[in-house]
Amino acid sequence: MTPFGARLRELRAARGMTLTALAARLAVSPAYLSALEHGKRGTPSRGLVHQICEVFDLIWDDAEALAKLARLSRPRPRLDTAGLSPAQTALANRFADTLPHLSPATIATITALIDATPPARPRRRRG
Repeated sequence: MTPFGARLRELRAARGMTLTALAARLAVSPAYLSALEHGKRGTPSRGLVHQICEVFDLIWDDAEALAKLARLSRPRPRLDTAGLSPAQTALANRFADTLPHLSPATIATITALIDATPPARPRRRRG
């Protein structure tokens, strides 16, 4: 399940709304919505996130938080290490292999380290 999918399920449960009822309000299939909640579909479109915010009457901060979760909820993230150092490439590969086995505490520690790192300038693509 993705962070977005977990939050969407929480919103539905808090309002007593079924998956089928929400799907009808959003004009999507219940199967698509279920796959989105379970992380088996890609990141939802901005338009769909906006519709969800309207259905649940989310205020500005809550709507922005949901949009951020959507951006962080790619079920199959791709990491391009071309142009990075050998150490960075090795770390990316080790992380990919180890991620499924990390404890919640370790994930929280890594997240805190990443959050404390100043944002980097975007890399320029060669080509």
